[in-house]
Amino acid sequence: MVNAPFPVPENVFAYVSGRIEQAAHSLWPGATVGLGPHVPSVTGYVRRLDVDDRPMFAKVSLLGSSLVSVLRGTLGDWAAVKAKQDAYSATPGGLLERETIQYGILHTARLRAPRIAGYAGGVLFTEPVVGPTLADLIAKDPYRTAELLTTVTGELGALHRADVTALVTAAAIPERSVHATFARKFNGISGHAYLTLTGNHAPVLAEVVARLRKVRLTGAPAAVVYGDLKPEHIVFPDGSDGRPAFLDPGMSLGHPESDLGKLVSRLVLGLLAAPHQGAGTAAVLGGIGQFADAAGQSMERETRAAWLRQLVVLWLMDTANILTTYLTAPAGLPLPEQARQVIDRAGAVSAMLDRASAALEERADGPAVWRLALGHAGTAAGR
Repeated sequence: MVNAPFPVPENVFAYVSGRIEQAAHSLWPGATVGLGPHVPSVTGYVRRLDVDDRPMFAKVSLLGSSLVSVLRGTLGDWAAVKAKQDAYSATPGGLLERETIQYGILHTARLRAPRIAGYAGGVLFTEPVVGPTLADLIAKDPYRTAELLTTVTGELGALHRADVTALVTAAAIPERSVHATFARKFNGISGHAYLTLTGNHAPVLAEVVARLRKVRLTGAPAAVVYGDLKPEHIVFPDGSDGRPAFLDPGMSLGHPESDLGKLVSRLVLGLLAAPHQGAGTAAVLGGIGQFADAAGQSMERETRAAWLRQLVVLWLMDTANILTTYLTAPAGLPLPEQARQVIDRAGAVSAMLDRASAALEERADGPAVWRLALGHAGTAAGR
């Protein structure tokens, strides 16, 4: 343990690992608990473990905030964080308690999702789901991008049933929404101070954020959205021709473009971080465009234009959210491989955000803004 007043990775990880062991022993008295490796993440703390040779994942949320925020000292010194966490874990309605309920909702909706192994003391235990992710499949065959997106969104249509809406409303996780995260990060003076932590990228990102803060999302957030729909959260246990399973739900009532906005954001970010060889990048972007064309085909012209414009807004907001999180991650926090790649390519990502947000500010026409954004993504991937 390190004698430091503010949270440092060694102290935080030791504390959370102890909470995982304690929760596991309370759920399975007498079992042999073996902690495995920490799974790098900038949000919650996730660790592999075995309970009597049964493989699981354990997940802990520190005060419902990201690990980056905790380790930057945003939530206070280490003694205060531990005291607050003890109270947070004992209070009903915490983030992971709602996530546990939401896994049950996914099963009720007959969607594939991890099985819950247990929940205790603010620790969520799930069984692993093994298979390639959506990102893996698109990397392997970029020409199937539109087809795979159609499969994913077709499955998620089950969330729009009236009974599911009622269940989600009672256990919603609105804090994971793109717009809520953006508003929380870049609010006023604290948002300006936060952007300065991105170093040389701060001037460009400040312009991007200023443009996006002027946008007002239209329509009521009345549709059930998955909320945290990322390529790595979509697993195909039976391969590309099977049904996907969904991890880490963050469902709530939101704008209908939210899920696709986050999914497009993360797919494009993957392209910018590690561009495909040959025509692969163009194939992925073309597939995204083809999918959006098909999804909007039945809409009235004005409705489709507004939908595409809002889709771009949410895409850019999410990319700004995650890029700044990666750039401000404290030393000592293990990062996923893609996060390190994004940091290395932050100049290209910032350039894409700058050009696409400028187009959004200058043009009211949704289809034109959408085409320009995809074009700027392609240009940035080739830098």
